[in-house]
Amino acid sequence: MDRHWFLTWTTYGTWLPGDDRGFVSNVDAGDGTTRRINEFGSEPATRMRGLQIMARKKMKGPPVYLAVELAKPLFDQFRETAAVRQWELLAVAIMANHVHLLVGVPGDPDPHTLLRDFKSYGSRCLNKLVGKPASGTWWTEGGSTRKKDSNEAIAAAKEYVMKQKSPLLTWNADERG
Repeated sequence: MDRHWFLTWTTYGTWLPGDDRGFVSNVDAGDGTTRRINEFGSEPATRMRGLQIMARKKMKGPPVYLAVELAKPLFDQFRETAAVRQWELLAVAIMANHVHLLVGVPGDPDPHTLLRDFKSYGSRCLNKLVGKPASGTWWTEGGSTRKKDSNEAIAAAKEYVMKQKSPLLTWNADERG
């Protein structure tokens, strides 16, 4: 594969702007424009209660958490999406409130296309199983796309994925085939 990407996204409403754990977000600058909080590589902004309260008030439904019985069908859908696109799924971790995927791709596609496709087909799978959540969406907007340029970076990402706390499901292509 020509490129490797480490993709991460959260379930709807489980990690709001202003969260104590830190966050990356576009926020209203107060003059009709937005500014980016926490560009990649900067220290995460934390504990912005007003921003968190405002984000919570704008929610279209309660936070969405994945249940253990949804993890395997969601994983199967990720594998199918990767196979159809001729991408190589290297590692997966599905937690109640977020997902990590390490994927190899031919060429140099926009990583946001990968993120969009995994989220979109994952949503369709979940909607078939249990219907749409009250918010109308399973996921937050966007997500993280981090390029892994070396064998060491790929190995470190795999290790990170496999060491997640309280996963519903983890999978590593090297160990499980």
